[in-house]
Amino acid sequence: MKAPLSWLDEFVPGLAAHGPEDIAEKFVSLGFEVEDVIELKNSIKGPIVIGQVLSIEELTEHKKPIRYVGLDCGEKQTRYVICGARNFQIGDRVVVALPGSTLPGNFEIVERMTYGRNSNGMICSARELGLGDDHSGIITLSPEAAEIGEDARNPLGLKDVIFDISINPDRGYAMSIRGLAREVSNAYDMKFIDPADNYVEGNWEREPTDSVKAKITDGASVMFVRTFHGFDSKLTSPWWMKSRLQKSGMRSISLPVDITNYVMLELGQPLHAFDADSVDGFLEIRRVGKEIPFTTLDGVNRLLNADDLVVADSSKILALAGTMGGLESEVTNSTKNIAIEAVAFDPPSISRNSRGHHLSTEASRRFERGVDPNMAEIASARAGSLLMELGNAQYVGTHTDGDLPTQRSLTVSYSYFAQRLGYPLTNSEIKNPLIKIGCGVTESKDGLTVHVPSWRPDLTIPADLSEELARVNGYQRIPSLPAPRKNQAVLSWAQKRNRVLGQTLVAQGYVEVLNFPFVSSEIITELGFTGERANMYRLANPMAEDKPYLRPHLLPGLLDAATRNIGRGFRDFAIYEEGLIFRKKVELEKSIKPELGRKPSEDQIRAMTESVPNQIDFISGLLVGRKNGDNWRKDEPEFQWFDAISQVENILNLLNLPFTKSRSNLAPWHPGRCVEFCINGVPVSHAGELHPRVVAQYGLGCASAWAINLDLLPQTAIVSPEPITTMPAAVQDVAVVVDEAVPASQVESALRSGAGKYLESINLFDRYPNIAPGKVSLAFTLVFRSSEKTFTNEEVAHFRADALQAAQEQCGAIPRV
Repeated sequence: MKAPLSWLDEFVPGLAAHGPEDIAEKFVSLGFEVEDVIELKNSIKGPIVIGQVLSIEELTEHKKPIRYVGLDCGEKQTRYVICGARNFQIGDRVVVALPGSTLPGNFEIVERMTYGRNSNGMICSARELGLGDDHSGIITLSPEAAEIGEDARNPLGLKDVIFDISINPDRGYAMSIRGLAREVSNAYDMKFIDPADNYVEGNWEREPTDSVKAKITDGASVMFVRTFHGFDSKLTSPWWMKSRLQKSGMRSISLPVDITNYVMLELGQPLHAFDADSVDGFLEIRRVGKEIPFTTLDGVNRLLNADDLVVADSSKILALAGTMGGLESEVTNSTKNIAIEAVAFDPPSISRNSRGHHLSTEASRRFERGVDPNMAEIASARAGSLLMELGNAQYVGTHTDGDLPTQRSLTVSYSYFAQRLGYPLTNSEIKNPLIKIGCGVTESKDGLTVHVPSWRPDLTIPADLSEELARVNGYQRIPSLPAPRKNQAVLSWAQKRNRVLGQTLVAQGYVEVLNFPFVSSEIITELGFTGERANMYRLANPMAEDKPYLRPHLLPGLLDAATRNIGRGFRDFAIYEEGLIFRKKVELEKSIKPELGRKPSEDQIRAMTESVPNQIDFISGLLVGRKNGDNWRKDEPEFQWFDAISQVENILNLLNLPFTKSRSNLAPWHPGRCVEFCINGVPVSHAGELHPRVVAQYGLGCASAWAINLDLLPQTAIVSPEPITTMPAAVQDVAVVVDEAVPASQVESALRSGAGKYLESINLFDRYPNIAPGKVSLAFTLVFRSSEKTFTNEEVAHFRADALQAAQEQCGAIPRV
């Protein structure tokens, strides 16, 4: 939400005296994020003046229309400039940047020859002056708005300040100048002039037969339709209105549309202007009921769903409710009669409209957050007054339907707030802030009854009032986090495990990444995923058309992240991600949309549960480049396939999980350089070097990866204490010769089984492949220890012999002399 300071100052007189930075800090203290503070006076340097068009010469010999324009800029002689815009005529007053001036973007204006003529300045559009994004035509001003030769900064409001404020989803009331002005007036304890006052005075009650009627069938609580005849379509919006729209990030379109947009920004209530002659009898809020094509104002043909909420008359659909109007009822240059519609729509219905059709508009963003239902009457009256004042329209009548919701009240004790906020509050420190935000407060000996204002649908329980008191009184007053209470929520074992894993990986030099959980079918094919790992869920409404599937693995996202980092100059790194993956094991139930306002039935809850994809918690890492980066003292080694395998071993050992290892050819790993880890015979992890084809495709140079299915890991104690003994260890090295096809893990397992209960550890420290044709030599270190005694040489020799015998019987291992 962009809010010009001059507009805020109109409803909080004297606000501008506090300065932009101080005002921004006040907004932040109230819980709003100020994304930018734009001081327009700093964006333009040098002379810019108001000029009057004296002559226009059309230069037709060029590919595009070009005009050579003579201007009276209050100088002794006529100034001539080249201009491509065509939305002005002789006699209009325009904004002229003279040579020596600099416009936003460091665009310097100089006298130059162009199109065969001397151009001595530039006629400016709103975009070129940094007032908005409208570049369709130059700014024109009325004679009463500016004098010829006057510094254009004054009539254009270029001394204004614009606050770009991010509005949270639960603070919809703040998406208006009215809402923001109320908030900042509270912060400064200044007078607030409510712009909603007095707009419904006068005779708005007539309902003649020739006015458009209002009808609500579904999806709205209250509706006002005001009809006006005799609108002069030749009239345009005054500059003060255009300027405020542009500063607020909207472009001027036409007088009726500008009026509805202006009132929406001012009061927060979106409106829509229909050509009354194209409306057949009445405007009705209803569901579509069946699939039907519909063309919106942006010229896009859309297929409406049966559950979409629309505005229709007796024969056709006129608008996608709360989102965008249709072409058939658009207000055009020939429109004479206008119907202004103001509705308090059901927020979830508008959210479905917007997301279902990829159509987020200024109106839908407000309706989704919830607008003040009382504002429908007031905003339509405000727009009607402007239409009569600026467009010479004649009021015909008003039709309404629906009822305003009853005011909500919350009863709470005085002590409740102190208990929740952790510091004592006086009665006035409770009552006054609530009154400031618009609540009515009734006091009693037992506490307060708080009457919630209609524009705050987010205040539903006493805890919401506590949050408001903390916000208005200042978060800095909260001394510390409250002391823990009995039976409070605690982390689950899986949450504790995941935190330990994350902390361990970061301590080892990994960087955590968070990727969007979407992939394309092409990348799944390129990585060689097959079977269950390639069976994915396709999204009905994907964020990006090139990635319409839910990810079946974490590696695609890690590889994309690696490619981006390499492209930005990072060549050596270790990254990891922990998150959910989705594998399509069964067809899902079609998602349902239960009736709003009541709890779904057990069958509906079951159907909704069965429509949720199967989700698996995974953790995966990717190792790229050198272990320690470039080093002038020595050549640092690159990450190898066994580094990924060691990482999984370390993680499983950290979790005190016994495991077995075996060779695997699972894609996208390199055949023969991939290990599968099993716990109780169930594969839980794979690790090793990525396939050369994958490495080359992503330009990684060299890369290894690992992945662990966290959902398959048994629950174990986070800490497993080791026995402490003072007895010395007996260390024995053994070397055996086996067939190349025999895995080292199988030999290790055989040695372990034969060594007996006193074996403390076993470690493979050498592999020599050229001992004989088809044979390989494996050397292990065996450590024996007892907690009660020191072993004799004879006992140790016996343990060693038993281990070698088991290896010979189980693996055909021959002791190497």
